[in-house]
Amino acid sequence: MSTADNAAVFAKGLDGIIAAHTRLSDVRGDVGQLIYCGYDIDELAGNVTFEEVVHLLYYNRLPNRTELNELKALLAGYRDLPQGVTDLVTHLPKDTPPMHAIRTGVSALGCYDTTADNDTMDAQRRKAFRLVAQIPVITAYFHRSRQGLPLVAPDPTLGEAANFLYMIDGEKPSAEKVSTMDMCYVLHADHGMNASTFSARVTIATQSDMYSAITSAIGTLKGPLHGGANEGVIKMLKQIGSLEGVDAYVAECLRQKQKIMGIGHRVYKVLDPRAPHLKRMAQILSAKLGEPKWIQMSERIAEIMLTEKNLHANVDFYSATVYYSLGIPTDLFTPLFAIARMSGWTAHVLEQLADNKLIRPQSVYTGPVGLKVVPVDER
Repeated sequence: MSTADNAAVFAKGLDGIIAAHTRLSDVRGDVGQLIYCGYDIDELAGNVTFEEVVHLLYYNRLPNRTELNELKALLAGYRDLPQGVTDLVTHLPKDTPPMHAIRTGVSALGCYDTTADNDTMDAQRRKAFRLVAQIPVITAYFHRSRQGLPLVAPDPTLGEAANFLYMIDGEKPSAEKVSTMDMCYVLHADHGMNASTFSARVTIATQSDMYSAITSAIGTLKGPLHGGANEGVIKMLKQIGSLEGVDAYVAECLRQKQKIMGIGHRVYKVLDPRAPHLKRMAQILSAKLGEPKWIQMSERIAEIMLTEKNLHANVDFYSATVYYSLGIPTDLFTPLFAIARMSGWTAHVLEQLADNKLIRPQSVYTGPVGLKVVPVDER
């Protein structure tokens, strides 16, 4: 870092550094509050659909009935994939991790879109809508293909949550299952300047294309310190096996200073405001299915960690039980996160483009200086 830059602030991991102004969402970690465009998440969850949240993020207001119907029809009309993308994702190795498949499929979409490099805001918005509509289809096609099952075409009469469930299961989902999935989408739609959103904004800030920005975001979400935590939660619960095994498992993890998946958050210092909604859904589903041990184990882990470490459960902690109770395969948990977050990612890309500046942080050089080259034969 040069002398002129000595006043620059160093924060490892950019902790506490403000990189953008945004109207989209605000994460208030000290009080446990999440806001989308002025609406508290507690106000939205259970009162609006995912499609309404998409409209809110794109247009800064909730839609009226006509606008909502038009948006649903628009998204349904964008679901069909280019045949080349369908062929690509259905011919990937069957053991391909789903996040690899989704990242590859989204990147490939850019190869079939003749407007990929059209940078007008109207074109960018159309690409954003298409990505929201098509990432669930990519996910479902890959999932069906790897099982050797026939693909299920999108149903234009179904909303986003219902259509995804229909496409992976091959049968129309129950109203309860749809409402549960839809609320999960709402809760995951956006979350401030998280790692994947930041990577999308960094990429689009170079005036790259929408598909490249979203591919960056998916690659970032894939990491277990970001989107992969919910998958880790259910693996942990299965490893513990029973309510009786929780205390000893947690005690051993604490003794070895190992992380408990789904506990604690980089920003929230109190309870993640999304967690109570997911906990309530997990309780309802567990009671309905007659398999209460997963939520009982989760509640006991959360109780111990709050008492012992003053750490709260985050959104991943209970979403894992919800998805598992819905019959969603464990390795599709993070893809579900990506499907919901596509609305937030694309909204942030559009916001970045509207008032763009290249994102280029500095670094602190810690290496040597003044070294002299020694001839190669003398080294």
